[in-house]
Amino acid sequence: MSRRKLLVLLFVALLAVSLVVTPALAQEGGEGGEGDEGGASGITSIFIFISGAALLIYSAEKLIGYLVGAASGLNVSVFLLAIVFTGIEFDDIFLGVALNLEGLGGVALGIVFGTALSLTGVTLALAAILTPTEVNIPRDYIAIFAVAPLVMIAFTLTAPLGTIDGVVLLGLFVLFIAYVAVREFRSDTPVFRDAEMFDETAEADGGRELTDGGTESFAAEMPFAEARELPGWAGLGLAILALAGLIIGAATTGIGTEGILQAYGLEGTLFGATIATAVLTIEDIFLTVEPVRKGAPEIGVGNVIGSVVFSVTGKLGVILLAGGIVVGANVLTWHLPALIVLTAVAAYFIYTGKLKPWHGYTLLGLYIAYWVISFAVFGTVPVEL
Repeated sequence: MSRRKLLVLLFVALLAVSLVVTPALAQEGGEGGEGDEGGASGITSIFIFISGAALLIYSAEKLIGYLVGAASGLNVSVFLLAIVFTGIEFDDIFLGVALNLEGLGGVALGIVFGTALSLTGVTLALAAILTPTEVNIPRDYIAIFAVAPLVMIAFTLTAPLGTIDGVVLLGLFVLFIAYVAVREFRSDTPVFRDAEMFDETAEADGGRELTDGGTESFAAEMPFAEARELPGWAGLGLAILALAGLIIGAATTGIGTEGILQAYGLEGTLFGATIATAVLTIEDIFLTVEPVRKGAPEIGVGNVIGSVVFSVTGKLGVILLAGGIVVGANVLTWHLPALIVLTAVAAYFIYTGKLKPWHGYTLLGLYIAYWVISFAVFGTVPVEL
């Protein structure tokens, strides 16, 4: 219920701000009939933007629960499902391919670095700050996560990147998924704690007392208890629907953003660096912080590990299939080293077995330093698209 209230409050807040700001923007957009037409178009775009953002957040929350239900019902590792469903960022793929087809290969490459850096410097950082928790991730997964950015060194040294590079990178991500799948299916580690064991313990203690004098099973208090009651294939199907909602929400938000920029003549970089980026970042934050808070850290950490590995292999590979990319000198001298360092630090924190608040502040501080240096030295703001 608290999550629904949060979504409603977010929607109302965005709507209130839009209704206050829209008249002022409309007056600046033009006079007479032309101004009225622009104002009406702007209001429509704002509602489209808000609708897309609401769908994005709602779908992200639902996807978490359905993944847990599918993993429990099918006896499949939730970590594997998290990598497949949340690690592969379909909206970023579509955007990156479209940009490369338009000849904006540099911007498309920026998506790869922007996503990977923000996942550790913002998303994982906030998870550690807001919801410190113990994490139990196999060391080989952490090692793959740490060395994944190093793969880009070999490819950037042989730049420009072409279709063959894309095929190789995509193949590397497929091998990563196959390795995780085989390892998880052979693992004896249970996907979730045994609910029946907790029920038996609760019954031996007389159950958990409720305010009305009744008792409640411990399983009812386990993470995503309602979702875990669904049949496995039903949870998987609903997870696919939630994933579709994520993609539609991201696309709708993009349409609304474009309409707002056209209607009010706002500066694109400013809007993208503030409102649009904040909304898109909420998706990853929900997919990482929320499962950790609800007792399923495998989904949150799986999202970060899967997304970073996918960004530097599969995502870049698919983008390259749409056309070659010329790699700038500052990629090797600054952006790639920054990605390697931030990922290595994040991997070490995960390796310790417990995410602590100071871990989060360290990652966030490094990310902010990356922004400041990028702007001061290179004169560019590394905005995540």
